[in-house]
Amino acid sequence: MNIRKFTPRVDKRILVLLAGLMWCGVGIMLVRYAVLWLSSIDVKEQFYFYTAGLLSGILIHHFGFLKIADKNLKRLLPLTEKKCLFSFMTWKSYIIVLIMVSVGIGLRHSSIPKPYLSILYIGIGLGLFLSGIRYFRFFFQLSFSKRIQR
Repeated sequence: MNIRKFTPRVDKRILVLLAGLMWCGVGIMLVRYAVLWLSSIDVKEQFYFYTAGLLSGILIHHFGFLKIADKNLKRLLPLTEKKCLFSFMTWKSYIIVLIMVSVGIGLRHSSIPKPYLSILYIGIGLGLFLSGIRYFRFFFQLSFSKRIQR
């Protein structure tokens, strides 16, 4: 019996869309945690934590996640045949995600004050979200070019 026939295969457009949804969804989740943590402190203090998180998010996006997203797009865009639904990330990336989730859970349950932790969560969340938008740009380009070819 060939198990490959049961593999859920999709077009590269769907892989690009899934990657964008994943990156943006996780980014929103992380920023949401930070917003909840900061809601319990003074508005003036919130400003400083949000500003630090915003600046770190822009740096993380530009110098970190954007390069990873571009590398992933460089892998996905040349695909010509349908691939497994879960191949929007490499196996190595799944391991990295597992480690990052574990570290995030550990930090969330650590004794680090939540307002300080919010800087990291906003930074990583915003970096993921901004870099995730790149996937949507390519998804729409691929979808538009496919319609023109018809």
